Amino acid sequence: MGMWVNLGNEAFRLIRNDCYVDKTGLIDYMNSLIGTSRPLVCFARPRRFGKSFSARMLAAYYDKSCQSEELFQGLEISRKKSFHEYLNQFHVIYIDMTWFLSTVKDKKRIVDVLQTSVTGELKVLFPGAVREEESSLPQALVAISQTYGEKFFIIIDEYDALFREEKDDKILQMEFIQFLRAMFKSGPAMQSAIAGAFMTGILPVKKYGSESAVSDFREYTMTSPAKLARYIGFTEREVKRLCRKFRMDFETVSAWYDGYSFSRTGHVYCPNSVMNAMQDEEIQNYWTKTESFESLKRYIDENYDGLKDAIVLMLGGQRVKIDISTFQNDITSFGNKDDVLTLLVYLGYLAYDQGKKEVYIPNREVAEVFQSATKGGKWTAVEEAINESEKLLDATIRCDSETVASSLELVHAECASVLKYNDENSLACAIYIAYYTARNYYMIIRELPSGKGFADYAFIPRHGTDKPAMIIELKYDKNADTAISQIHDNRYDGALKDYFGEKLLVGIDYNRDAKGKNAKKHSCVIEKAK
Repeated sequence: MGMWVNLGNEAFRLIRNDCYVDKTGLIDYMNSLIGTSRPLVCFARPRRFGKSFSARMLAAYYDKSCQSEELFQGLEISRKKSFHEYLNQFHVIYIDMTWFLSTVKDKKRIVDVLQTSVTGELKVLFPGAVREEESSLPQALVAISQTYGEKFFIIIDEYDALFREEKDDKILQMEFIQFLRAMFKSGPAMQSAIAGAFMTGILPVKKYGSESAVSDFREYTMTSPAKLARYIGFTEREVKRLCRKFRMDFETVSAWYDGYSFSRTGHVYCPNSVMNAMQDEEIQNYWTKTESFESLKRYIDENYDGLKDAIVLMLGGQRVKIDISTFQNDITSFGNKDDVLTLLVYLGYLAYDQGKKEVYIPNREVAEVFQSATKGGKWTAVEEAINESEKLLDATIRCDSETVASSLELVHAECASVLKYNDENSLACAIYIAYYTARNYYMIIRELPSGKGFADYAFIPRHGTDKPAMIIELKYDKNADTAISQIHDNRYDGALKDYFGEKLLVGIDYNRDAKGKNAKKHSCVIEKAK
């Protein structure tokens, strides 16, 4: 076994020996493309979302040098018609770009070294097929195909590592693009040599203007996963099954790691976080900040094109409209805040609603990363509000309405420049930020259907907490008593009908038209539900 060709199935066997979640349906999809004019797939996902697992699974299935039927028995692919048709039928070239980049000393020669290394191994495996002086990998594959009649399945894991690690070297990037074009551009010679290809990465294929640099690939991404959505991460059904197996509370796991959602598959969870939580039997933050996020923090701090404003709105539970079409699929070509937000989607820090074209912070785990980004710099108002949120929650539970009103007034005023003080959603956003740490104890639902309408906020205690449930109703230019009356009149407290512990009804008013020292005055009334 060499370093590049026919690495066998041991890597996937190790994955199977762990707590494996069956994603072999992806193999059946790849099989459906073999023999067509475009058997090439680029499947982009964030770090921690199982890209390498998928690559190793495909390698084990297609690799001609090993026997993998037993390894796949009982899995979804074993029940598909295509299972035996392509099982261990091709020579597999497996290129792990992240590992390869770490081994090359002369970064300027990355593409040359890569081709020379792989072709050198092919010359040994297929003697007489490739000219000794040949260093072009595409030419070598064609020569072997014509001499031996063999086909190859190409896997490039983390193909975009070069674009992330050598982000400023445009010449090197173009050399790599030209290499990919030579490998995968449709043509009779290459089609006879390559049965299929699978590339993983974080970013979609690099764009120049509005065109993809390697147009023959079928691309599936965090903004458009199409039929491969269920292979991006763990589905809700899969997570529930794991929770039963490891005796973990699904509601808590969901609060921490759920949040990504696609129309074809519903809720999707980060696999790395879920598996760590199961194996550690502990819910915690398994998300680590990437170098890419650290570099983006500079744009956020400077409020680049209104970016900081958008982040604060999302910290406040809001969604932000974006246009993803201008993003050039790299980490340097930012033309506006939408480009930066789109990159955050591909990095997994934001979730994207494809139907509404909106982004939002997906879950509590990722929210903690954004919360840490607000420490220091130009985030003083938000940081102070979050730091004081535990005291605000305590005051609410003690029914200290005066403290609640004054605290909300301060948060609303401090964040006014970001929240557009008189916007109708600004108080709702301020409420969410002011009660930020309440998500540790509550599932917070905005506009929960109940009675004759929607409760502005329902705070439903999480399993294992002793906090009272709460309904919060907001009013503008009226009074807090009116908000309480609306809860009663419209039976909003019915949203908590299945909760049998203590319940609080909280009415909050923001008087935009007040004059003098009481301008923008907030008032609050809290009562215990009977």
